[in-house]
Amino acid sequence: MKKHFIFLSICLAFILTFTTSHVFASEASKSGENQYKIGSGDILDITTWKEPDFSREEILVRIDGKISFPLLDDVQAGGRTPLELKKDIQNKLKGFISNPVVTVTVRSPASKRIYILGEVVNTGEYPLVKNLTVLQAFALAGGFTEWASKKEIILFRKENGKDKTIRINYKNILKGKDFKQNVQLQADDTIIVP
Repeated sequence: MKKHFIFLSICLAFILTFTTSHVFASEASKSGENQYKIGSGDILDITTWKEPDFSREEILVRIDGKISFPLLDDVQAGGRTPLELKKDIQNKLKGFISNPVVTVTVRSPASKRIYILGEVVNTGEYPLVKNLTVLQAFALAGGFTEWASKKEIILFRKENGKDKTIRINYKNILKGKDFKQNVQLQADDTIIVP
């Protein structure tokens, strides 16, 4: 009887976890959150089905946010999602192809970077390829050096054109005192470990 109860409890917990995460994921996709925005430096693959002349691999998004595409000249890619760019290219190709089917793939998300400096094992520039948090960034950087001041970490961020400083106490996160400091990183964030 006790084993049966434990099994049912585990099943119920799994179902609730799956359902809750599914609801949050679908709500986020409806609201447009967490959709990748193309930026300068990204490398794209654009494929037009059954039209090799209108397909290109490794297209660099220029500093001005535009790409060059056959017969369409310059197309604005920066600041748009792959789906928005796909629809724009499909509409523009209708003058040359009947019913174009376009696929836009971000091959290399080079425009989304974070920077980790100071007393970490591997300082440098890192790609922001998922919903990366501060703790995960420290893991990417190989952890701290022996001289790191883990209570005085600084995160520099630009928000709405203004500089923002976020203070992070790594030890408090580890002790479970303040998980809010395990901030999700954004493109161009700079973490400094004194």
